[in-house]
Amino acid sequence: MTTHIPPLTLPSQIFSNPAASILLPIALGTGIGFAVSPKEAQNTYMALKQPPYRPPPQVFGPMWTALYGLMGYSAYRAWTTGMASLNPTTRELTKQGATLFTIQLGLNLIWMPLFFGLKRPVEATVDIIALTGTVGYLTYIWSKVDEVAAWGIAPYLGWLGFATYLSAGTGYLNGWSFADKETSGPKDTGAGMDKSYVNEKSE
Repeated sequence: MTTHIPPLTLPSQIFSNPAASILLPIALGTGIGFAVSPKEAQNTYMALKQPPYRPPPQVFGPMWTALYGLMGYSAYRAWTTGMASLNPTTRELTKQGATLFTIQLGLNLIWMPLFFGLKRPVEATVDIIALTGTVGYLTYIWSKVDEVAAWGIAPYLGWLGFATYLSAGTGYLNGWSFADKETSGPKDTGAGMDKSYVNEKSE
């Protein structure tokens, strides 16, 4: 059972401030995305064999921005509600949730560098499995503190389940190695951008 670990927990000032709580995950996620290089990530993504139901790369930016905002609001809501409680158990669960939130944010932020930067699908898939489990437990903890916070993070948990399928499926279909999987990117064919996936192109 995870307990409150101050060195592994974001400062309480972040959780108690709605703007900081919401904007921090968005800023960190955006920063990681640009650090890895959106163009390189898209080129690699387009070159990989993909499992069924994979979305186009343009979906991920808006989706993650919304999910980061939701998780930040949920963290603010859980913290302010829980720490205002007179029940010591609720307060302790709130602190525990803050530690879990910080850990899951760290796991979230290292997935993209592992998958696209280092091209290590095995490690990336292990990471996202650990992330999904952590968020599942966080949702359970927050449900004991504030149901709105738990429901607020539910879409994130659902998306992580789908992302785990994509990560594991893509790794498996590409032999768990992305070292030689890269294209020059979508080409302008005159009628629009060529957004075909490598496993959709004619052999």
